[in-house]
Amino acid sequence: MKSKMLNNNPKIFLTLENLLKFEWFSSVLNLGTGKQKSNSILSGRYASRLRGRGLDFEEARPYIIGDDIRNIDWNVTAKTGRTHTKVFTEEKEKPAFIFVDQSPTMGFGSKNKTKAVIAGELASIIAHKIKKGGDRIGGMVYTGSSYELITPKRDSRNIIYFLQKIVDANQSIYKHNEVDFEKSLTEVIAKINNIVTHDFVVFIISDFHRYSGSVLQYLSELSLHNDIVLIKVFDELEEQMPSEKLVVTNKTHQINLNGKDRKLKEKLETSFENNYKNFKSELEKYKINIFKINTTDPVEDQLIEVFSNYN
Repeated sequence: MKSKMLNNNPKIFLTLENLLKFEWFSSVLNLGTGKQKSNSILSGRYASRLRGRGLDFEEARPYIIGDDIRNIDWNVTAKTGRTHTKVFTEEKEKPAFIFVDQSPTMGFGSKNKTKAVIAGELASIIAHKIKKGGDRIGGMVYTGSSYELITPKRDSRNIIYFLQKIVDANQSIYKHNEVDFEKSLTEVIAKINNIVTHDFVVFIISDFHRYSGSVLQYLSELSLHNDIVLIKVFDELEEQMPSEKLVVTNKTHQINLNGKDRKLKEKLETSFENNYKNFKSELEKYKINIFKINTTDPVEDQLIEVFSNYN
């Protein structure tokens, strides 16, 4: 049997081999997920440590007969002149769910890589980071017309299976059928709501090309008992149009854009920024964080910069 030939231009298509290479970066990246902070990237209802379960120091209180002497806080005892003991709380398991958009609009890229490739790289980095913490990892790969669901498991093989599903969807990203994306996306988010119960950390990686009130409603419900982080992947051509004439095509349709038309250029750029700001403002009402990653700069450098701003 002949093996299926993969499109292997790394700037346009994903391969499992390339995604697995990002495991090294998970050891470098600090997601800034310590004790709940107002400036934490995961600023939902629960503290998220992504470093496995154990005991988390809560406070020091006066010693009571019967307390374990091994937990005496000698520093506080010396300062107060009264014996104090450390009080610990048990960390809850923090399973992760990663939604990866591989629908047709993610296939766009004007200079370096496509949005779909960046989304796959982000998913790989996050999955490997969470694996090192020992928590369960699952996810969903969305193509617009269908999706693949990966049940959260604490198993390295599950990560490989998840990444392979991302690759499979990516390899077919330009072979799409007409679909009602708003209806499809609403159904998918509703499905996630049924799977993700509570105490999850949920990463949603997409270009958020379609801002939908119904999707926002489901996200707000999801955020009640989980930490939600949205990562918007965008191409610089969407954010800033060059001052020249352009031809944009998806192999089916072609659009001619005149970047020398100042009004058109300003309208497109303002529309992109306003849409993002308005969406972000709505998300903040539910304490849902969102940040942007572009398709031009190395994703590793961008993540380090993003999370360093929250630590």
